[in-house]
Amino acid sequence: MRDIVLVVDVIAAVALIGLILLQQGKGADIGAAFGSGASQTLFGSRGSANFLTRTTAILGTVFFLSNLGMAWLHAQQTVPASVTKSVVIEQPAKTETPALPTDVPAVPKAPEVPR
Repeated sequence: MRDIVLVVDVIAAVALIGLILLQQGKGADIGAAFGSGASQTLFGSRGSANFLTRTTAILGTVFFLSNLGMAWLHAQQTVPASVTKSVVIEQPAKTETPALPTDVPAVPKAPEVPR
């Protein structure tokens, strides 16, 4: 399921980038008013703007929803509460500690002082 949502997300992102790059800026309307080939476009003078704007809005919604879906799917996974709990630390093999030498004298206790 995650793979399907990821593929939809990537396709929507690439299509969204392409559509945004195809659109004309708001300053291009002035050039179209003076007859710079506005009648030679495929959709007419304003037809492409409405089509591209609607398609961009639809793809933006698909992109947003697919990102929400991926976030929800990621949250459903069982993940350890901490990174340190997921790390397995190998304990070294236990070796016996050598016995302390017995010829070391014990430290004498300090005499108690009466109060």
